Amino acid sequence: MIPEYALMKIYAGPHGCEVPDFLTRAAETALMQRLGHIGMNCGCEYTSFPSFAGGKQYSRLLHSLGVGMIVWKHTGDPAQAMAGLLHDVATPVFAHVIDFMKGDYLTQEATEDGTLEMIAQSPEMQDVLHEFGLKIEQVSDYHLYPVADNDSPRLCADRLEYTLGNLYFYGFASLGEIEAIYADIQVDRTEDGREELVFSDADCAETFGFLSLKCSKVYVSDEDRYSMQMLSEIVAKAIRSGMFSEKELHGTEERITALLTSSAETAAQWKWFCGLNRMERAEVQGQGEHWRNIQAKKRCIDPYIRGYGRLSDIRRQYADALETFRKDPQDAWLRGYREEV
Repeated sequence: MIPEYALMKIYAGPHGCEVPDFLTRAAETALMQRLGHIGMNCGCEYTSFPSFAGGKQYSRLLHSLGVGMIVWKHTGDPAQAMAGLLHDVATPVFAHVIDFMKGDYLTQEATEDGTLEMIAQSPEMQDVLHEFGLKIEQVSDYHLYPVADNDSPRLCADRLEYTLGNLYFYGFASLGEIEAIYADIQVDRTEDGREELVFSDADCAETFGFLSLKCSKVYVSDEDRYSMQMLSEIVAKAIRSGMFSEKELHGTEERITALLTSSAETAAQWKWFCGLNRMERAEVQGQGEHWRNIQAKKRCIDPYIRGYGRLSDIRRQYADALETFRKDPQDAWLRGYREEV
């Protein structure tokens, strides 16, 4: 079943590019449907922090469908579009929380391991690839295709989709504003001759740049970093106790949260985690067991404007804001707690 996604009509473009059959068929496989039970906010949506609580449900399946459609619209290449669709198939429950569990705070790439194996182990997906004349090596590594993926702060389909998706789900931009941004984007070669998603209008790029930076600040906010770290510790403890194995993290969040609430000890920890709604920060570690000092990957975008260059090269205000974000030392000690409201 393909879920409704408000942004899909925007990704199709003004001429109504249809979702191609190969993306639909692939998205309907069990391998992809599991991603409908994995959130994009890495477990933060289970807390009671105002930034995350009560928001719209944004799943890895919706994100993956969006990436596939963006790549398809801008390349018309089934292999690239399928690689975009499949790029998150190895994502475990709570997504990048598991990177934190493995100590991969700053690159957050450990969760990408196993993409090729998961596709290869799905007879259902293999049938879809065979039906549409695609080979596994064409679709199992979206890093091969710069429109689908490239290095930050460049813009690619993956980075664009989760930015536009979060602008919508966080309520930072309306569908009309998102549509205007997306309509200005096309593929072109940038300073080093590589293909990239670029803007035509500098003002539109600046609007997008500042909105994307607003999302970037959420991704490394005190609430986000603290939630991911504490949830990673809860999951690691459950694995050590034998409640479930690391392999079982490639199931659904519903199952893992049910298991966490089945034991008195982890149930109490999970209840505490879900109740978090306030943060305290300090220059030195405070009293108590829940203080943490947490570094995290800084995701940001410096969009390219055709004929002009990077936004930071032509708009000083954005260059200053981007530099300020990048220089944030993330050195405060943090403690989350629940304040009755």
